Amino acid sequence: MTTQGKRTKIEDIRRVELIAAARRVFLEHGLQGMTSARICREAGMSPGILAYYFKGKDEVLFGMVRHNNRLLMEDVIARLEAARTGWARLEAIVEGNFPASAFTRPIANAWLSVCAEAGVNPQYARLQRLFYRRLRSNLASVFAGMFDTTRLREASFVIAALIDGLWLRKAVADDVGRDEAITLVFRAIRSLLSTGEEQQLRHPAG
Repeated sequence: MTTQGKRTKIEDIRRVELIAAARRVFLEHGLQGMTSARICREAGMSPGILAYYFKGKDEVLFGMVRHNNRLLMEDVIARLEAARTGWARLEAIVEGNFPASAFTRPIANAWLSVCAEAGVNPQYARLQRLFYRRLRSNLASVFAGMFDTTRLREASFVIAALIDGLWLRKAVADDVGRDEAITLVFRAIRSLLSTGEEQQLRHPAG
C-alpha cells in the first residue's frame, strides 16, 4: 500500500471514530449540545482535530445521520430479500423501521431534533425525502398489481405518518414499546386492505 493509500485509510478510520463519538454526544446532549469540543473529547482526540476531517459540526452531524439512515435501509433490504410472501415483506418494512436496539427515548429525541432541522437545512431535508421515497418504493414492491397510484400514495402517507408519530410519541412520552408500535402500524395496514387482499399477501406468489 502506498503512503497516500495508508493516509487515506487512517483518515477514513478517524472520520468513522469521530462520527461514532458525535453519535454518543448527540444522544446524551442533543443537537444543541453537540459541540466540536465535546465530540473531540468523546473520541479521545485533540481539541480542534474535528476541523481537519470535517468542515464543521454540521458536516459530522450530517455524516452521522446519513450513516444511521444507510444502516437502517440496509437492514430493511436484508429483511426484504429473506421474505417469501407479500406479508413477510410488510413485516420486514415495518419492523425495520423500529430497530430493537434503537427504539429508545434518547434516540427518538435525537431523531426529533433532526426532523426539526430538516425544516431549515436542505441537507437534512434531502435525507428525509430519500427516506420517504425508499419507504414508498418498498411498499410499491408489496402492493404491485393490487394498488393503483392514488391508493399507493395514500397508503404510503398513512404508514409513514404513523411511523413518524410513534417515534414522536416515544420521544415526548416514552409510553409505547417496540412491539406495541409494530402492532399499531399493522392495525392501520389491515384497515387499508380487504380480507381477500390480506389473504393474497399472506400466500407465496405463484
